[in-house]
Amino acid sequence: MKVIVLGAGVVGVTSAWYLAKAGHQVTVLDRQTAAGLETSFANGGQISVSHAEPWSNPRAPLRALAWMRREDAPLLFRPRWDATLLDWSLRFLRECTARRTRDNIRQIVTLALYSRRQLQALRAETMLAYDHLERGILHIYTDRREYATAMEAAAVMREFGCERRTVNVDECIAIEPALASVRQRLVGGDFTAADESGDAHRFTQQLAALCTARGVVFRYGVTVDRLSMVAGRVAGVIAAGELHQADAYVAALGSYTPLLLRLIGLRLPVYPAKGYSATFPLSADSIAPSVSLTDDGYKIVFSRLGQRLRIAGTAEFNGYNTDLNAVRCRALIERASELFPALRPADEPRFWCGLRPATPSNVPLIGRSTIPNLYLNTGHGTLGWTMACGSGAALADIISGRPPEPGFRFL
Repeated sequence: MKVIVLGAGVVGVTSAWYLAKAGHQVTVLDRQTAAGLETSFANGGQISVSHAEPWSNPRAPLRALAWMRREDAPLLFRPRWDATLLDWSLRFLRECTARRTRDNIRQIVTLALYSRRQLQALRAETMLAYDHLERGILHIYTDRREYATAMEAAAVMREFGCERRTVNVDECIAIEPALASVRQRLVGGDFTAADESGDAHRFTQQLAALCTARGVVFRYGVTVDRLSMVAGRVAGVIAAGELHQADAYVAALGSYTPLLLRLIGLRLPVYPAKGYSATFPLSADSIAPSVSLTDDGYKIVFSRLGQRLRIAGTAEFNGYNTDLNAVRCRALIERASELFPALRPADEPRFWCGLRPATPSNVPLIGRSTIPNLYLNTGHGTLGWTMACGSGAALADIISGRPPEPGFRFL
């Protein structure tokens, strides 16, 4: 079939790769000048099956209320009149029960494990190099109550196949010696040895080049205006006054997917969650982590990308605003300085923010929509890089008429 993929982020490009590999004729449309220039550009860099606990969990409502008074809060809902955010927030609250949280963890772990295997197979096949490290992910805790709660979530993940192993303070420092200077502040951690890290932007651009070699056509600088509908099916994509036609269409526009699809009557429970990052070039004598870390209490991750350190995290619900907030940027730097006082960056950090497409459950929307030839691959939230290869591979199976491998709740 001829397939048009809308969006050239990591999810769109992996979709294109697996569709082309399955024998389809693929065209990718994106408004940017190259692949991976929006949400995939400077994310946290983790392939983190261990990050499967959704934001919506039994503790979230009270914490979100308390955090509303903090400009640097890990999860920040900005009070504003926004009917879409109100509807999304009510759905979020419904997902905060223990039963729903457990089921959502199962969905996320199932897809993330499959995706990590697909990424590893792809890397072995193509020899892609994107500053990836296979050193696991260490979650650290400086609050005993937070640590105890996290251990409950980790136990659930282990039931579903994520080997998230509880470790004590000494083991934390043995895994990541750069934490030695804050030994007295740590209360424990957990370690997932099979998790990875890497530069999603480099990966996306290199995979796009391989897609091109396989025959995929990328049309950059093309803003999608609307979908043309005929007899209940998508008849084409209107972009820059031009009609692009195919047999099937994949909407992988991240947070912007619902804005396009509501024009044809589809309402998706996807809302932008703005995340921040700071990227440091490291000097030769920096004492910086080489194992990817997650500071669970602050919802911040640290990933080593060659001679750079990426610090990223938090979620701010403020519509489609992409302005950098100085307070939230500073919070990343201050936490890094607390944990790694001998960081010694070689230059000033490069700050970035991006809009992550979040569903209330953190479970992405993958599969065929209610329109027969329109498929979705969106809503991955903070796990777009983690789930990209698995989402693309599974969607290619669905479009090709094959049952997808993972036991995930596809559309």
